[in-house]
Order: sequence, then structure tokens, then C-alpha cells
Amino acid sequence: MNFGLYLVGFLVFVGGVAWGLSVMGVSSTYIVIACVVLLGLGIMTGVTRTRMKDPPS
Repeated sequence: MNFGLYLVGFLVFVGGVAWGLSVMGVSSTYIVIACVVLLGLGIMTGVTRTRMKDPPS
């Protein structure tokens, strides 16, 4: 559940970045590239922050 909330928040962030770039007049190709890179970073950080720790053996 934590990962889902993290991902939803990050999608809102990526949407805001995409909207800001489009208002600035950046080409749609570069907007898509930036969104894909940010989405990949968001997934990687979300997995590392929300994964369960291994119990000590």
C-alpha cells in the first residue's frame, strides 16, 4: 500500500513537471523523455523506500 501511495504522489509530480515544461514551450519529445526518466527514478526510489527489511538470521 505504501508503494502505491508513493507512486501516485510521484505521478502527480511528473504531471506537474510535464505541464510546466509544456507551458515553457519545450518540445513534446523532450517532455516525454523527461517523464520516462522521472518515472523510472520514481519507481526505483519507491521500491527502495517501501521494501520490507530482511529479518536478522
